[in-house]
Amino acid sequence: MAQRKMRLGAFIMATGHHIAAWRHPGSQADAGVNIDHYIRLAQTAERGLFDQVFVADSPGVQQQQDSVEAFSRQGRISYFEPVTLWAALSAVTKHIGFVATASTTYEDPFLLARKFASLDHISKGRAAWNVVTTGSENVYGNFGLDKHPDPEVRYEKAHEFLDVVKGLWDSFEDDAFIRDQESGIYFDPDKLHALNHVGKYLKVSGPLNLERSPQGQPVIVQAGSSEPGRELAAATAEAIFTAWTSLEEAQAFYRDVKGRLAKYGRRPEQLLVLPGISPVVGRTQEEADAKWAELQALIHPSVGLATIARFWPGEDIASWDLDAPPPYYPTPAAGRNSRHHVVIELARREQFTVRQLYEYLAGARGHWVVVGTPQKIADEMQRWFENGAADGFNVMPPVLPASLDDFVELVIPELQRRGLFRTAYEGTTLRENLGLDKPQNLFSVQQAKAA
Repeated sequence: MAQRKMRLGAFIMATGHHIAAWRHPGSQADAGVNIDHYIRLAQTAERGLFDQVFVADSPGVQQQQDSVEAFSRQGRISYFEPVTLWAALSAVTKHIGFVATASTTYEDPFLLARKFASLDHISKGRAAWNVVTTGSENVYGNFGLDKHPDPEVRYEKAHEFLDVVKGLWDSFEDDAFIRDQESGIYFDPDKLHALNHVGKYLKVSGPLNLERSPQGQPVIVQAGSSEPGRELAAATAEAIFTAWTSLEEAQAFYRDVKGRLAKYGRRPEQLLVLPGISPVVGRTQEEADAKWAELQALIHPSVGLATIARFWPGEDIASWDLDAPPPYYPTPAAGRNSRHHVVIELARREQFTVRQLYEYLAGARGHWVVVGTPQKIADEMQRWFENGAADGFNVMPPVLPASLDDFVELVIPELQRRGLFRTAYEGTTLRENLGLDKPQNLFSVQQAKAA
């Protein structure tokens, strides 16, 4: 039996995941709108045999609740729309997959289905959709709404939205297009299916004006670990991005979300659990520590406080003693993103001072940060991978392009030496490289059952 291999995604955050990355001399300050920068990153990740690259996205400017000073110091205000970006990068790569974020709350299902199917065709089978309901409460005004929908409504709609999009992706059966120039028959009309969906939130006729894509359907990814998020992932996702800072928490999540699959008729291997890891790599521990210290020294206190302010909503944290622990630990409100729970528990468990907490969160906003040699980072990844905590990782380079270069040049060979990671791509599509099945066409299955 072949040895189980890690799945790796490169989570690309323009200049890097560290909140002060844009100020670092190893970063590309205008990264968010620099296509040459993204070409380099995609090609570096492909050279490292990553399964996929991923960018987070939001349908609005973030951090508007920060002070004017903190807001002006943010390096994440201007950046490309991800599907457009990935379509361009698919032309300069051959193997790596592309995960784009899109919101079920603020997007139209027909248009979303069409653009992701187009990306799958353009990339020859390397597209994935990161399904989000949008937690940010400052974007509803961009869409003519009076308020941000409640979490329960957003997740209920998300289930219906996903059903609609998947149905649209199956508008044509796989062999519908004959394109016989001699007979003059272009496609078989009997293999075209209108969705005619009428639900609680959506009414969509279909069919999609695009044939079934190379993967059958783009890979479905979900990010988040709240209770409704776990249920959505168990029902629909093929990979889930999540954030934990201890092996025990990650193991508990892994058991929980895998344990939900059976009620949806799914097997554990049909959902890949990929926790985030932000590695600071040095050839020696001293070099890694120095790289981390250099980044931490670039954090402006106003930006640091803004990083933790959202976890203490309504509190004037600017008045707190930076070198003492937070005066109290709130219980996140019902419906809050699970990241709030992770961060509050981390602060309580480690007894961080306010400064230590924002310095830790500055690295990856509550994801796992490991500072060390390639061997140490591989040790930690192997420990989680072999002990029921992960099927792989979403690698979050602190500074780009430098940190991704370090990981590809130093950590990937160490993982390969241990037999934990591939030495060549297994297939031509993202599904093949992730070990995921091509979904059967919904309408073909229904017709087979009716026959």
